[in-house]
Amino acid sequence: MASPGSHVGAVALLVLLLCRVPWTHGRRSNVRVITDKNWRELLEGEWMIEFFAPWCPACQNLQPEWESFAEWGEDLEINVAKVDVTEQPGLSGRFIITALPTVYHCKDGEFRRYQGPRTKNDFINFINEKEWKNIEPVSSWFGPGSILMSSMSALFQLSMWIRTCHNYFIEDLGLPVWGSYTVFALATLLSGLLLGLCMIFLADCLCPSRRRRPQPYPSKKLLPESSQPLKKVEEEHEADDEDVSEEEAERKEGTNKDSSQNAIRQRSVAPSLATDKS
Repeated sequence: MASPGSHVGAVALLVLLLCRVPWTHGRRSNVRVITDKNWRELLEGEWMIEFFAPWCPACQNLQPEWESFAEWGEDLEINVAKVDVTEQPGLSGRFIITALPTVYHCKDGEFRRYQGPRTKNDFINFINEKEWKNIEPVSSWFGPGSILMSSMSALFQLSMWIRTCHNYFIEDLGLPVWGSYTVFALATLLSGLLLGLCMIFLADCLCPSRRRRPQPYPSKKLLPESSQPLKKVEEEHEADDEDVSEEEAERKEGTNKDSSQNAIRQRSVAPSLATDKS
């Protein structure tokens, strides 16, 4: 028959085993999670970031190595992080993630894409031997903090929002697929019209059109002094017209006199010719 002390020892051993199992499997991970809200922390210090998706087999195979590498973060004085692209589509567009998994190295705001072997020892050697200096950093135009990549991030977030709304219309509201597309088409049309009106309003405010209004003709009562030069000009034009008309009249009279004298001469010459013939 077993002694009571043996039962107490077995129970104590069982309790220790039960307490140890959740501690080993549920221990705190050294990998930091990066989201759209805290991604600017990557701009300070040295980081290694993994972009993954839960459904990706290659990402699942990399997770144990990445967790083991994160345990060396304090010794290497480096932060190890990860980004779930399914939950953070904005970061997927900001870093132009086209393949999974993708690993980036960041040092004081300079980002470099890691393309070497993906084991814990390779990651450690990459940091210890500073192999990242042999990799050309990403251009500032395509950096995650640039205006271009911020716009790309907004487009990715917009696409995810549209997908979420589409699923809501179909699954929750019970709309057909063509009904959901119709809603998005109308929303796009209305937003385009509203944007056009806003642009016209801003253009009119920043660059107003300068239209010259016709100046009123100066009246005699309101502007007597300014009307005097106009009167002089009109009188001169009238005098010129009168002089021209007088000259034309004189010319007409001269031509008439000449024609009449010619006619008299012809008449006087005609009878003389008649007498000579006779």
